Amino acid sequence: MRQTWVTPGGVHPPENKIQSLTQPIGSLPIPEKLVVPLGQHIGAPAIACVKHGDTVLKGQKIADPAGTVSAAIHAPTSGTVTAIESRPIAHSSGMEALCIEITSDGKDQWIEKSGISDFEHTSASALLSIITEAGIAGMGGAGFPTSVKLNPGFQRPIDTLIINATECEPYITADDSLIRERAEEIVEGIGILSHILGNPHNILIGIEDNKPEAIAALEPHTQDTGINVVSFPTKYPSGGEKQLIYILTGKELPSGSIPADIGMVCVNIGTTHAIKRAVVDGEPLISRVTTMTGEACEINRNYDVLIGTPVAHMLEHNKFDAQRCSRVIMGGPMMGFSLTSQQIPIVKTTNCILAPSVEEIPHNEPAQPCIRCGMCAEACPASLLPQQLLWYSQAKDHDRLESHNLFDCIECGACSYVCPSNIPLVQHYRSSKSDIKKAQEEKIKSDQARERFEFRQQRIELAEKEREAKRAARREAAKQAKAATGTDSMADIVAAAQARTAAKKASPEQELAKLERAVSSAEMRVQKAQDKLDTATADAETEDKINILSAALSGAQQKLEKARTRLAEHSK
Repeated sequence: MRQTWVTPGGVHPPENKIQSLTQPIGSLPIPEKLVVPLGQHIGAPAIACVKHGDTVLKGQKIADPAGTVSAAIHAPTSGTVTAIESRPIAHSSGMEALCIEITSDGKDQWIEKSGISDFEHTSASALLSIITEAGIAGMGGAGFPTSVKLNPGFQRPIDTLIINATECEPYITADDSLIRERAEEIVEGIGILSHILGNPHNILIGIEDNKPEAIAALEPHTQDTGINVVSFPTKYPSGGEKQLIYILTGKELPSGSIPADIGMVCVNIGTTHAIKRAVVDGEPLISRVTTMTGEACEINRNYDVLIGTPVAHMLEHNKFDAQRCSRVIMGGPMMGFSLTSQQIPIVKTTNCILAPSVEEIPHNEPAQPCIRCGMCAEACPASLLPQQLLWYSQAKDHDRLESHNLFDCIECGACSYVCPSNIPLVQHYRSSKSDIKKAQEEKIKSDQARERFEFRQQRIELAEKEREAKRAARREAAKQAKAATGTDSMADIVAAAQARTAAKKASPEQELAKLERAVSSAEMRVQKAQDKLDTATADAETEDKINILSAALSGAQQKLEKARTRLAEHSK
């Protein structure tokens, strides 16, 4: 059995996973309307490549990536684009963002699919291009574009590939059910990842020991493949990237670093399955397995849900009791957030919709003053000091927050879970992170504006110096000329300038010839305009066209009269 390491901190909340694993992965009826956000990933939102009224097929690309750190978006079903506008999206603040609304035609008609069965003989760059075009982003965390993660560069060779099958948060069983039913496809996806990364020496599937059925499903397909299924004791949170790397390898990821810096890549199990579907089956990421659970729903089950499906559609088909529900949560009880609207759509990172009863998750109690018990520090898996971070966050002391490694916080909620004062610590940390990022962006803009201003000032000063140098040169030249001639050279300069101007004037004969040419040219234009009008009249053209040609003839005649008048005046 492979050695594992124990991470600091962590908690053991009730798992509540059994209720959603009693049935296989199901499917829902296609909603009448699907709302597909353009920003379902870290990085720049995608750019719509369809317009209102367009007809689309299932799997058709409807938005292009906006740069390297971005992901394409595809139509979850066939239908018509009926809106491209801001709608509420999956965010703790209930913010709005640009979305594409597709009204289903009920046919669910696919585009023509083309997969690659012999990916072993396909270059890594070609496979990365397929993954990019398929719009695959991390499906277990913040949604980092997968093609970027799988392209660390030659300067960072990858020695270890880790597949994250931990799924440590209570209630969520999407990955567990996916492994149980589609283990062979997942192993095939691992083979694609290994080929892209240059066949790393170590390939590890990290999974908690509370998933014996999933482990049993993987083992027959991983024999003689070089893939090691590593189970370890259940503890929340074990699924964080840094935590899982330490559990499986004993190596600590330095603050501010990414796994590729120490020769590792960590990929979620759902993302691995999506990569297999994209490469082998030619299917972009348009659906994902999502857990629908909670006592306020009569049915608890995992579904393969189309991206863009409104949460209300899922609740309706699981016999949701709104009177019994304390709140609807997207994600789990630890890291999820309460939804402000049930019309918010499922996105690529949605692994759970939780509809708990008041008994399961009571309404939030008022926060009390911190009693400095230190339980939050004991529970923190990142070995931070949550109490001090709270003080600095309340004081908006960004410098000290950064010096105390606020951005190492994975927002797991373990500190809030154990806090006897019910302080929503993670909310404070999220707010501070947002404020710091905003301040950094404003500083960058301010620095750029200052640089532009300073460059402009330097340019103005340089131009003024050049003008002053020219004036000084002219004064010196005039001074030397005056000294050489003993006369007022400025008067001589003016006289010379007047002589040059007079020399440039045309002679009377030249002016006469110029006016005669102008008259001749005007007569030719009048004749052409007259011919066009006669032709249009003879061909019985429309009245509008004849009026236009008549106006053109009148204008040409006026110009001819002016030319003749100027010639006559010159002749006098």
